[in-house]
Amino acid sequence: MKIYIIRHGETELNKEGRLQGWIDEPLNALGVRLAEETGRALGREGVHFDACISSPLQRAVRTAEILLRESGNTETPITTDDRLRELGMGVLDGKSIDPAAGEVDPGHLHFLFHDPWNMTAPEGGEDTQQVVERTQAFLRELAALDDDRTYLVSMHGFALRAMLNCLYEDPQDFYHGHVPYNCVINIVESRNGQMKLVADDRLYYDPSEAIDRYAV
Repeated sequence: MKIYIIRHGETELNKEGRLQGWIDEPLNALGVRLAEETGRALGREGVHFDACISSPLQRAVRTAEILLRESGNTETPITTDDRLRELGMGVLDGKSIDPAAGEVDPGHLHFLFHDPWNMTAPEGGEDTQQVVERTQAFLRELAALDDDRTYLVSMHGFALRAMLNCLYEDPQDFYHGHVPYNCVINIVESRNGQMKLVADDRLYYDPSEAIDRYAV
């Protein structure tokens, strides 16, 4: 089994450095283009997807639709799973991470981006362990199918890091160096219940366009 995991393309809230959690934000023009370029590159590699599972948020679903179209997998069905949603930001949804804006407590920003294992859930939101539990439950369930199919999973940056945390050499380094770039691809192979990360944050577009909008 192969599982291709993609973070969605850029949105305007990404571009503005705002927390978007469960806000149902569409892709912007760059986000669409990065998904197209990634899809075409996978098509050139001859990747065939048997199935696609996406977060229900439109930025993830749209990324999956574009990638499947551009890679020649237009017949691949897309289903959604709530466990692939982004970290719930609750009352912080839509707030700017720019300290000068003063919209998010600096202490919370520190924990969110530099010590997420000790982050307290914002009102109406989630903490890191909750996201780890739901995303890794999804991954284990998918891997347990133990078939010879290739899957596309379309999701979000924080949730992606939470899901793959169990496969990283240093699980304490939650962000694995940085927030995943838009449309970055990770590939997991699973056989006989054993999962292995075989492609780590792979880009299929010009690296100069890979920008961490949440470096604080």
